[in-house]
Amino acid sequence: MAVRIISSIVAIPILMFFIIAGGLPLSLAVLVLSLIGMFELYRAVSGKIKAVHFVGFAAETLFSFAFCNMLDGSLIYASAEAAYPIFVLSAVSTFAILIILVFGHKTNTIIDGSITLFGFFYVGVTLSLILFLRSSGMEFVWLPFIFAFGSDTGAYFIGSKFGRHKLCPELSPKKSVEGAVGGVVSAALLTFVYLMLCNRFYKELDSVLIACLTAVSVFGAVMSQIGDLAASSIKRFTGIKDYGKLMPGHGGVLDRFDSVLFTVPTVYLALFFCERYLG
Repeated sequence: MAVRIISSIVAIPILMFFIIAGGLPLSLAVLVLSLIGMFELYRAVSGKIKAVHFVGFAAETLFSFAFCNMLDGSLIYASAEAAYPIFVLSAVSTFAILIILVFGHKTNTIIDGSITLFGFFYVGVTLSLILFLRSSGMEFVWLPFIFAFGSDTGAYFIGSKFGRHKLCPELSPKKSVEGAVGGVVSAALLTFVYLMLCNRFYKELDSVLIACLTAVSVFGAVMSQIGDLAASSIKRFTGIKDYGKLMPGHGGVLDRFDSVLFTVPTVYLALFFCERYLG
C-alpha cells in the first residue's frame, strides 16, 4: 500500500502538469501513454510484439498527428472531423493486417491481427478523446479521472469495511456489491463538489449542465467499474497478473487507466449531447 501511495503522489502532479499545459505537451503525453498501453495489450494477448502489431502503433501515431486540425473547442465539429481519419486508418490498417497475415502467416495469426485493430480503438482512440475534452474546457477534462478514481477509492474503503457480497468473484475476488455502491456514491459526491467549486472559483456553469454531469457521474462510476472488470477479464484470459511495471504498486498503463478508458468516452458523449441539445 505504501508503494502504491508514493506512486500516486508522484504520478498525480505529472498528470496535472500535462493536462494544464494542454496543446503539444498533452498530445505527446497521450500518444506515449496510448502506445505503451497498446504495447502492454499486444504483449499480453500475443505473448510478444509481432510484426502485425506495428500497424496499430502506426495508426495511433498518425491519428494523434491528425488531431492538430480538429481541436477547435466544438465537440460536434471535432467529432465530424475525426470520423474521416478514423475510417481511413481503420480501412488501411485492416488491409495492412491481412497482407501481413498472408506473408507472415508462420508467426502472425488472426488473433494477433484482431487484437492489433482492437487495441487501436480500445486504447488509442479512447485515450485520444482526452484531447477533445481538454479543448472543450479545462473544467471538463478532469471529470473522467474524478469518475474513475473517485469510484475506485470509494469502492476500496467502503468495500474493505462493509463488503459482504461478492460482485464478480471470477474476475476480481476482492470486489463487493457494497463497495461498488460506495464507489458510485463517492464519485457522484466528488463530481458535484468539483462542479460547484468550478462554478464558484473558475468558470460559471449552467445549473442544468451541473445537474446533467452529476447524473452522468453515476453512470460514469458504473462504467469505471465495468472497465476495471473488462481489463481483469483480459488478464484472466492471458494468465497475467499485471499488464506492466511502469508504476510501482499499480502495474502498467492499462492497470492504472483501465477504468479511465471507459469514463473518458462517457464524459465525451455526455458533453457531445449537452452541446447538441442544451447549446
